[in-house]
Amino acid sequence: MSDLDAWRSFHRIHDLVDRLPDLAGEEVIIRALDHVFTGNELKAAVDSAETALRAHGIRQGDRVLLVNENCAALCVLIFAVSRIGAWSAIVNARIAKAEIDRIAAHCKARARFYTGAISEPAAAMAVADGADDIDLGPTTGIQATPAVDEVPEAGEPEDGSAVAVLLYTSGTTGQPKGVMLTHWNLLFTAQRSAELRGTKPGERTLGVLPISHVFGLSSVFIGTVFGAGELILRSRFVPRDIADLLENDDVTIFQGVPAMYAHFLELATVRGTPMAPPKIRYTSAGGAPLDLSIKQRIEAMWKVQLKNGYGLTETTAGVCATTLEYPADDDSVGVLFKSVEARIVDANTLEDMPNGEIGEFWVRSPGNMKGYYHNPEETAKVLLPDGWYRTGDFAKRTADGYFYIVGRLKELIIRSGFNVYPIDVETALNSHPDVALSAVVGRSVDGNEEVVAFVQPIAGRTITMEALRAHAEASLAPYKRPSEYIFSDNLPVTPAGKILKNSLREEAQTRAAAG
Repeated sequence: MSDLDAWRSFHRIHDLVDRLPDLAGEEVIIRALDHVFTGNELKAAVDSAETALRAHGIRQGDRVLLVNENCAALCVLIFAVSRIGAWSAIVNARIAKAEIDRIAAHCKARARFYTGAISEPAAAMAVADGADDIDLGPTTGIQATPAVDEVPEAGEPEDGSAVAVLLYTSGTTGQPKGVMLTHWNLLFTAQRSAELRGTKPGERTLGVLPISHVFGLSSVFIGTVFGAGELILRSRFVPRDIADLLENDDVTIFQGVPAMYAHFLELATVRGTPMAPPKIRYTSAGGAPLDLSIKQRIEAMWKVQLKNGYGLTETTAGVCATTLEYPADDDSVGVLFKSVEARIVDANTLEDMPNGEIGEFWVRSPGNMKGYYHNPEETAKVLLPDGWYRTGDFAKRTADGYFYIVGRLKELIIRSGFNVYPIDVETALNSHPDVALSAVVGRSVDGNEEVVAFVQPIAGRTITMEALRAHAEASLAPYKRPSEYIFSDNLPVTPAGKILKNSLREEAQTRAAAG
């Protein structure tokens, strides 16, 4: 086996922890606000947590719901669940409780665990769900509900093609989709990420991206452990606090969404001095389109390349990226990861498009998901029998192998690294008793996207802005709530009755430009 395929030598993600005593036993691997673990200490913490989870009733094939914000205890739980052969269903504590309940019901979670010590939302949900503190040994600050009678998944393979985690792409439509990512999926992206960044003992990566997001999970968290570097974890992005860490804590690697870099530029403007991390040598953006002006201004201020990349939950993040060897001065998302194949396909004829022409982006990769949990119909729509995954995104490729993302077929809105599906927001808004119809679109703003809702009241009724905002706050996570509501007596529709979202998107952008 070549070094290119080193990830295949591991069959479970926790194998990375088991080798740490020999590789970096005395080196700090995770430094967070709740715990600091060296390689030896992390392995001991996972050992103890495994024992405690088994005593709690967690079995091979169980789905274990982890309601969290970033912390060392979450990392320990994910590895301990892997040790047992169970699946981690990882959900961010900042999404609405109703969504989390739907996810728990869909995956038939054996038990729920909460990182309550570092997350107020997780602590509140732990209380609401009757969870109690659980003794995991060296790892503290976790609450757990009693195990319930659910049937474990049977027949999972012994190699790395077994499922490791479930990441949910939707939670409010009544049809949540749980993306099944295998151990090899995660290990593949972890190795490629570690290679791209040059992660090794002594390198310090600042992890602010949520581990509940595929970028934060596979690339930042597991990628850092793969390279035995040090992961400095923070649960939330507070620009001044993160800037202070970058400038004063010898951070060498930082990965973020474009909006984070926009905040750094704003901070530098407000304080009147450039933000200049002295040790940073690698930085990259993902999770949303990277505005070229942000890339250029960060590169000028930090004196390093701001790498750009592309990936999806269903591809375990890593598809392509700009690199030191293959840089880009424009908004390209770079070249393919090693071992990844891609096609640009005419969405109608399914024929390959020539270089420079726009088509649907298809990917075949060791990172491609196993499928959607208990949803073979949706899986068959995107994951073809010969291994190709249809991303639903428009892209083009140059003759020298650089890729450009042109648009999103699925109308997905990516807000500060979080996926927002318009149907989720529309479902919530349409449940208001005075709403007849709603249509939600994304609007580009300073390297990010925001949510704009067009609302058609029931004839003869009036909806106040305050009432609609209160309704959204009760049913949607903060990042899903619209930034602007636009009222209309009649939303534009096609003859078939479909809402013309393209015209609404143009209107939303025009309104923003007009101020």
